Amino acid sequence: MAFKQITSPHAHSAQSTGKVMQLVIWATVPGLLALTYHFGWGSLINVLLATATALIAEAAAISLRGRSVSFYLRDYSAALTAVLLGLSLPPLAPWWIVVVGTLFSIVIAKHLYGGLGYNPFNPAMVGYVVLLISFPIQMTSWITPLALLPDGLSHPGIIESLNIVFAGYSPADGVTGATPLDSFKFSDGLLVDQIYAQNPLFSEAAIAGVGWEWVNIGFLIGGLILLGSRIFTWHGPFAMLATLTLMSVIFWDGGSSDSPGSALMHLFSGASMMGAFFILTDPVSSAVSNRGRLVYGALIGVLVYIIRAWGNYPDAVAFAVLLANFAAPFIDNYTLPRTYGHTDRRRATEKEED
Repeated sequence: MAFKQITSPHAHSAQSTGKVMQLVIWATVPGLLALTYHFGWGSLINVLLATATALIAEAAAISLRGRSVSFYLRDYSAALTAVLLGLSLPPLAPWWIVVVGTLFSIVIAKHLYGGLGYNPFNPAMVGYVVLLISFPIQMTSWITPLALLPDGLSHPGIIESLNIVFAGYSPADGVTGATPLDSFKFSDGLLVDQIYAQNPLFSEAAIAGVGWEWVNIGFLIGGLILLGSRIFTWHGPFAMLATLTLMSVIFWDGGSSDSPGSALMHLFSGASMMGAFFILTDPVSSAVSNRGRLVYGALIGVLVYIIRAWGNYPDAVAFAVLLANFAAPFIDNYTLPRTYGHTDRRRATEKEED
């Protein structure tokens, strides 16, 4: 199997790979802050535990391969994978969920294929999907947003959160609940207006779902910072969000009981903004040309909507990204940029004429 040359981390920034990875990690902070404020300490614990696990696993794998541990740890790719996985997991997930997912991401999805630059699939999303399929109950137990907690009840403090994560204590009744996409998808027989009126997740929200809209705005802010820093181009994120919006508009039927939901709900619920700016922009597993990124991002947008609207999973970013990873080499084959000095573009499988 031939692997494509990795040019993306260096195409739009003179910074080293390590610097780029660090900037991406810092750009997740607005989203992490929103998660922590609206859903408690669990996401921060996930990120820290996943990062520690990833660094240990990365060091062990590199050592077994006889390479310099300190050199490869400085590229921060393992830390970034851990942060993205930790942000994707439900707050207050059991510690072993975080550890198993991180080990699978680093050891299987990354190093089994040869390490950074050779993995055909996004490692964080591989770990997430393995956990979602293997442990559906733990992976769908989300925390109720702060604004919707019953009177007199608050999210667990940091010590209580650590006890829940590591000692298996159960959170208080009323702390766990469904996500907006879950609630909408499984509200069979209700008109959209009825769902919004009866469910406080929507009735008390400004544009999408309580808490979730701010989480998505946080990741949107971080993504725009990266875009302004020229860490990646606009093509992939724009194509995904534009296609997701277009699909939502096309299949919006005015709010019947069969409606898949409005464009605003799809854009600002679930992992939409995180997926657009932090997941599909992975330079290793995505398309390499600007034309290719447009096709790649549009494919992810279509898949996200199809799975959300007619599939079994309310959120679909991870599945959509992994399916698009399969298609990335095919997309690259037909979207190579024109070589300097040539008037026509060529396919990757075509040989250059002398």
